[in-house]
Amino acid sequence: MTTEHTTTTTRIDNGRYRQILRFFGGMIAHFILWDIVGGRIPLLRHWVRRSRSHRFRQWARRFRQMAIHMGGVMIKLGQFLSARVDVLPPEITDELMGLQDEVPPEDPQRILAVLRQELGDVNAYFAHVEEAPVAAASLGQVHRAWLLPSDPVAELGQAVMVKVQRPFIEHIVHTDLTALRVVARWIMRYGPIRRRANVPALMEEFAETLWQELDYEAEAEHAERFAEMYANSDQVYIPAVYRQHSTGRVIVLEDVTGIKITDLEGMQAAQIDPVTVADVVLRTYFDQIFKEGFFHADPHPGNLFVRPREDLPWQPEDGPRPFWLVFVDFGMVGRVPDMMLENLRQVLVSVTQRDARRLTEAYDNLGFFLPEADLERIIEVQSIVLNRIWGRKLLELARPDPEEMQEMWQEFRDVLFGFPFQIPQNFIYLGRAMGMVSGLVSQLNPEINPWYYIELYGEELLQEQVVREFTLETAVDLLRPYLSTPAQLRRLLDLVENGRLRVKTSPDRETMRRLERLERRLTWLNWSLLSAASLISITLWRLFNRENDKKE
Repeated sequence: MTTEHTTTTTRIDNGRYRQILRFFGGMIAHFILWDIVGGRIPLLRHWVRRSRSHRFRQWARRFRQMAIHMGGVMIKLGQFLSARVDVLPPEITDELMGLQDEVPPEDPQRILAVLRQELGDVNAYFAHVEEAPVAAASLGQVHRAWLLPSDPVAELGQAVMVKVQRPFIEHIVHTDLTALRVVARWIMRYGPIRRRANVPALMEEFAETLWQELDYEAEAEHAERFAEMYANSDQVYIPAVYRQHSTGRVIVLEDVTGIKITDLEGMQAAQIDPVTVADVVLRTYFDQIFKEGFFHADPHPGNLFVRPREDLPWQPEDGPRPFWLVFVDFGMVGRVPDMMLENLRQVLVSVTQRDARRLTEAYDNLGFFLPEADLERIIEVQSIVLNRIWGRKLLELARPDPEEMQEMWQEFRDVLFGFPFQIPQNFIYLGRAMGMVSGLVSQLNPEINPWYYIELYGEELLQEQVVREFTLETAVDLLRPYLSTPAQLRRLLDLVENGRLRVKTSPDRETMRRLERLERRLTWLNWSLLSAASLISITLWRLFNRENDKKE
């Protein structure tokens, strides 16, 4: 399914279209009148700032009510915004958080009508389909069902989950996205936003992901890819896909109902350790992002479950019970392009080496800086920030000393007032996913230090980098003393320059052992100083910016 195909075959619902434009038009007009114009009037300035929190909450509440009433993309947009605790004020995210669980279910008969339209005789596929939905989402609805039994004596076969698209959802999505594209162009008229984000481009990325979510054949492919990734895992479980029962609007998955990822009481009753669950969640996402470059982009509590490992022998005296971390709903996935992945890795390595220049270059390659940003000044600031926070724990970074904050504000006020940062387009879903994962693991383990995991993966990246550099450069230096004639040397260098040299190393060489011991010591020394990674500078800058808002 493509956006072009859909937009040419679907008409706009004018009433829905106008309702969306009226809402966002009123919100933008309110912001211009009060926060821009009113904020510049001396007699109103103080009242405008004091009322900002209340006004934001009111608009978020109105949007939530509209989203629940309209459904479709509005709920999806609200769910997306509720997860952006990193960029939106809590007055907005707190009010929209309920949209994760407030999606009104569709009439079961209408859903079953879609199921019949896609499959024909439903009784030829399922022994029984429950009318009451298990879960209602913005674009589809899930019903539990049982396949026809393979055993003629049995009444029911394998339990499955049948996900069916809502009726006319393509029409609704097309209308909503058409209206939101107009809103995106309106927002771009505001200079500070126009300089820092290409809102129409972000809108297109959001739209593309929505259309992908409506393609259940693609979702089945995603599920199968995740199943391949974790085929040999003893902690992550991916439900099986029943392709023969699935279509572009219906997908049938193995029933893997378990304990909701946020149900701490349920985990304790099953004697599953939430701290260990948090550890598995973080490690799994680091693997998906930094190793596979392919990640589950919608890790809200309804899509992650924990199931006791009933296939393993276990007694209470053995300690916490082994479990599966189960993923469901594979419609929204993210891909990390090779260039982006290489720069993310470079961020970690640069922080480890306290190399502010390479760190800034990596951020710049990722698109975090405006074209007119003074990179030399940013390098200077990065270096100072890294030295100041080196070795600190996450709790110290989250609760900075007010006096130190004031001192750093004075020192970096030129950068903070200019705020030469922007939102990279391809970070929209990666940032959302990691923000949601951070929220989940903090509920499971309030004492967790995510930088510990960054250290582990950063160390691995350093080791890989050392190996790559050794095979292409260091190997020549190590072999040079053993070359007997200049002619041999020339031939070797010719091979290196032409990229045809292949260096084979033996793990029992004394040189390799010395190199590995030295590298290991240096790595541990570096990582013992590391307390943060890719988000260090951005985190502090955000704190400074919020502090500036308070001062104004």
